[in-house]
Amino acid sequence: MSLLHHHEEATFDPLRLAQRSLVVKAAFVLAGTLALALASQISVPMVPVPITMQTFAITMIGALYGWRLGAITILAWLGEAMVGFPVLAGGAGGIAPFMGPTVGYLVSFPIIGALVGWLAERGWSGDRVVRSFLAHLSANILCLAIGGAWLAALIGAEKGWLLGVAPFILGAVLKSALAAAVLKTAQVYSGKAKLN
Repeated sequence: MSLLHHHEEATFDPLRLAQRSLVVKAAFVLAGTLALALASQISVPMVPVPITMQTFAITMIGALYGWRLGAITILAWLGEAMVGFPVLAGGAGGIAPFMGPTVGYLVSFPIIGALVGWLAERGWSGDRVVRSFLAHLSANILCLAIGGAWLAALIGAEKGWLLGVAPFILGAVLKSALAAAVLKTAQVYSGKAKLN
């Protein structure tokens, strides 16, 4: 087996985006922003930060799209929010979410999507379920750390922890496990599709 062939097998790319044209990649970016907007509406209201499926969608886009296209997709979605499209949790959009308690989380989103994409490109996805789980969990923890640090600067460390980190830890674990399971299924399906 050649090194090139081995690298192609090791790379997690169930959507085969590496082979696609710029037009197709642009369509995937648009579809990804729609998926992020929809995931943002699956929400449990909490103060000051709601629990949503945003981080699940963000890390999935990173894993499925790769770190570059994943980060571009997440930045495009945040751009849609900034210009006023109601794509964030609770239908929020405009500049206000980028100036309040959610800023740290919003800033972390392209970083964590890129992190998971980078790890997935290095084999931390698909068949490697434990590594996939750890990739998503580390991204979720990084999101909580950045978001919690911003909240701590606004309302103090103890309140930042109690309101912006602690309530989300179990959700981070569960969303990471779900992501690893979905990506394992995607890898299996992708492998079957290659055989046909």
